[in-house]
Amino acid sequence: MAKLYLVPTPIGNLDDITLRAVEVLRSVDLILAEDTRTTSFLLRHLGIEKPLKSHHKFNEHATAQLFSETIAAGRDIALVSDAGTPGISDPGFLLVRTCVEQGVEVETLPGPTALIPALVNSGFPCDRFCFEGFLPQKKGRMKQLQRLAEEERTMIFYESPYRIVKCLEQFAEVFGADRPLSVSRELTKKFEETVRGTVAEVLDHFRAHEPKGEFVVVVAGKPTKKKKQEINDEDGED
Repeated sequence: MAKLYLVPTPIGNLDDITLRAVEVLRSVDLILAEDTRTTSFLLRHLGIEKPLKSHHKFNEHATAQLFSETIAAGRDIALVSDAGTPGISDPGFLLVRTCVEQGVEVETLPGPTALIPALVNSGFPCDRFCFEGFLPQKKGRMKQLQRLAEEERTMIFYESPYRIVKCLEQFAEVFGADRPLSVSRELTKKFEETVRGTVAEVLDHFRAHEPKGEFVVVVAGKPTKKKKQEINDEDGED
């Protein structure tokens, strides 16, 4: 039986693709790409020639049923996004849901995604966290942040270089200027950087240094009463 394969692709360094991902991309009949130009570059790097078709947020509602039927007819299809794991702040969910509803087998390969290295690199608790992805650009943005004001788990957000300063200003307003956070940009690339500190400190950094690249913002959860007491006890020992 043919399958839909979800294949993670590197978020920066092309050597981060897995051997199994390469094998699947070589074996399928068709590759669906968020941007065929970006995927063509990766396939040339890997020495792979396969038919490519677009599957992105602007056409996924119209094409999900068609591609599900294509797989049901016996053709293996791989879905890739521009970077990382399809479905994580990228197209993929609708096609997977359609395939599941139609009884088409889906197999997801493990691989790169920006949120996990940024989370682990932050130094904040990783055992429990919530991933928020991109916040709404306008309507509902502050309401969503306000709903997270009491969140005690580590929080992870994606942001663009054009909105990162405004985003941090809003974090200062909602979470407090002294809330610890970690901002990673250009993960796995030549100019990879992680800036840690309070919201105010990191905001000052990016006001002074032009933001470039794709950003992952990791925010410490609101301290619990127990944690606050532990901090106060440690301060008292000094």
